[in-house]
Amino acid sequence: MKKQGGFTLIELVVVIVILGILAVTAAPRFLNLQSDARESSLQGLKGAMAGAGSIVYGKAAIEGKETSGINVDVEGIDTIYGYPTATSAGIAAAVDGLNADWDVVSAAGVTNTNAISYTFKGQSQEGFTDASGCHVRYEQATSTAVGLTAKAVVLDDKC
Repeated sequence: MKKQGGFTLIELVVVIVILGILAVTAAPRFLNLQSDARESSLQGLKGAMAGAGSIVYGKAAIEGKETSGINVDVEGIDTIYGYPTATSAGIAAAVDGLNADWDVVSAAGVTNTNAISYTFKGQSQEGFTDASGCHVRYEQATSTAVGLTAKAVVLDDKC
């Protein structure tokens, strides 16, 4: 009689169970796509704000308004030190579609008057502060000195 080689049914079931356990524990770590997409969208908004701020600063420099510490209009955009202000008449006017596609974060704890934060349209704003959340914070320029010009910061620890 010939001896047949192969796996028994029990061995196959054990392998399938082990693969199932691995899939259940490892898959969520690799498939966190929604959070990654949100973080990438926030990075895109940060880039749009930085680009718009630089373009407005260039226009302000051409007009000789880049050193003014008071609100100055540059082609319909409120600026301070040549960069858009942290208002709807400043950065929101400089970035096309910002008010239409994003919401202003108005949760308790966001109190910086030289900054404005934007999050996803319709997203809950509970627990967002100046230091945490799922939003982009635009900080207007406070001087012409290095490090005090306008900047955008991504806060994505709660996405």
